[in-house]
Amino acid sequence: MRSIVWFLVLAVAAVVGATALGANDGLVTIYWLGWRADISLNLFLLGLVLIFLAVYSLVRGLDSLLALPERAKRWRISQRDKVAQAALREGLALYMAGRYTRAHKACQKAVAIQADTPELTLDAEFTALAHLLSAGSLHRLQDRKRRDEHLQRALDLSRLTRKPRATEEGARLLAAECALDDRDARRALHDLSELPPGVARRTQALRLKLQATRLARQPVEALKTARLLAKHQGFTSSAAEGLLRTLAVETLDSARDADQLRALWQNLDTNDRKDPMVVAHAARRMADLGAQIEARQWLAPLWDKIGQQTPEAVDALANALAHSLLGLEAEWLPRLDATTQSALRNPGLALTLGLALSERQLWGKARGMLLSAANDLQLDLERRRMAWAKLGQLAEREHRSEEAARFYRLAALPEQP
Repeated sequence: MRSIVWFLVLAVAAVVGATALGANDGLVTIYWLGWRADISLNLFLLGLVLIFLAVYSLVRGLDSLLALPERAKRWRISQRDKVAQAALREGLALYMAGRYTRAHKACQKAVAIQADTPELTLDAEFTALAHLLSAGSLHRLQDRKRRDEHLQRALDLSRLTRKPRATEEGARLLAAECALDDRDARRALHDLSELPPGVARRTQALRLKLQATRLARQPVEALKTARLLAKHQGFTSSAAEGLLRTLAVETLDSARDADQLRALWQNLDTNDRKDPMVVAHAARRMADLGAQIEARQWLAPLWDKIGQQTPEAVDALANALAHSLLGLEAEWLPRLDATTQSALRNPGLALTLGLALSERQLWGKARGMLLSAANDLQLDLERRRMAWAKLGQLAEREHRSEEAARFYRLAALPEQP
């Protein structure tokens, strides 16, 4: 097909040339040192074209000949660059394959080739990546000294690259990860603080910050970070729920007095303050710190909806209320009566109701609930003993010495019948 096209172009050119030049009768006379030459105008024009082509070819040939050393130099640089790139790719493949010693050697080969070629030293990003890969390999080999040297070299070189400096961000994240593996939370947090705000909100950066804050025993900051991760879908919903609950509990445990606990409680997220397990733990901590009235105030909203809670949540709320019964108000009696039916299916709730009714001096109702809890084998041993001991106190109050002695004996047994 191409041959046919060229044949048609040649035929068209021949026809055009014959039409344009066939009737041209012009002459060109050339005088040179007494000589005279007459040639046709067509031949003269054709000669000019041939002379131009010859001169152009000669100039191009001389230019190519003179540029041959430079072209050879560029070819050698290109070959060395290809070898360096191949060494870096080999290092990455070996690193992913877990052959860290060979990966480090391959990366250092790439760095050495680049260092020996001045024209390639301007590529700071390539060298920084090679040092990063070497640092990662040395970290796996537990060579901390050389790892830190390569990390610092990568950070220094990454600052020379054009923005956005993804290499520097990667070096910071790798440095933070290495610090966490070394159990150095302070250094990890410092490296993460050097990240730009946008990078610091990425999922990987937040994961590292969460580990660092937990290692540094900063539960408040860890809770904020975990909440951001959950918002960015860094966890599954169930994992996020469990982690946020654990961190909220750790945050509350860091309080040293009631005022500090109150401030931490107010700083918790609304969802955390609606979590039955978190509320129960907070109320128990507040009761242990002597503010039992406030503890009951935190429990009251969830206690009104106790029928909608899971058995684990009901048990936690009941246990928290059992620790904050001192000075129980009369307004709690309707709440206690509303949970009587649920208490028949939950021994922990039955024990709490028995203790609460006893606090309000409703001995008859309290006795029934305590007996139900004490005889339920699903209840743990410690709380069953508590129920038997309270029954013994009630029996003593009613001057039934033999019955009180039996209850106390049951409370003292190493294994409950």
